[in-house]
Amino acid sequence: DPSGSVISIHPDAFDRHLRAFERHGGRVVGLETLLSLDDDAHAVALTFDDAFENFATVAWPRLRDRGFTATVFVPTAFAGRTNGWTGGRRLQVPRLPLLDWDALARLAGDGVEIGSHTRSHPDLRTLDAGALLDEIEGAAEMIRAETGTHPGSFAYPFGFLDDAVAAAVARVHDRACTMEHRALRTAEDPLRLPRLDVFYLRRPESLPA
Repeated sequence: DPSGSVISIHPDAFDRHLRAFERHGGRVVGLETLLSLDDDAHAVALTFDDAFENFATVAWPRLRDRGFTATVFVPTAFAGRTNGWTGGRRLQVPRLPLLDWDALARLAGDGVEIGSHTRSHPDLRTLDAGALLDEIEGAAEMIRAETGTHPGSFAYPFGFLDDAVAAAVARVHDRACTMEHRALRTAEDPLRLPRLDVFYLRRPESLPA
């Protein structure tokens, strides 16, 4: 979206990114495939947190037309609502509508991986054991019920985790994304995957570099 917020990339910059992927010959694959490739593979996986409506209306048509895939991480209790969990803590984040379950199910049928982003987008480190499992297992069960697919991938809300949180996620999911800003190394813990946040890749030359 054009808001310029810390969670946003302008559609024009997104178009430049996709053209760069095409021009430099890199593969755009799913997370599971990315982790199975040889170490010298030239590939990326594209992930989108929070399941905003503009993924379906702006991002996905551009990806689909190029034969690219993506993973969308859903905070299940907010599907069809807005990113109201931000409250007053992150005033630079706009209030935006989120995809509902019908739209998410259509995306799943169209080849998008639907991953989990918990039920209510909390800082998982602050929860007791019961609430932690409810956020993780409850969200996974809702995604299965609404889309017919098991969410193999997970994204930690705000990127916050500790050993107890990672262990709880491992009970349900095969891999999980943090917000550590770097590329994949030769060997990675699949429950602590880094990501390159596009907020830092807005200049035309930054992504190829």
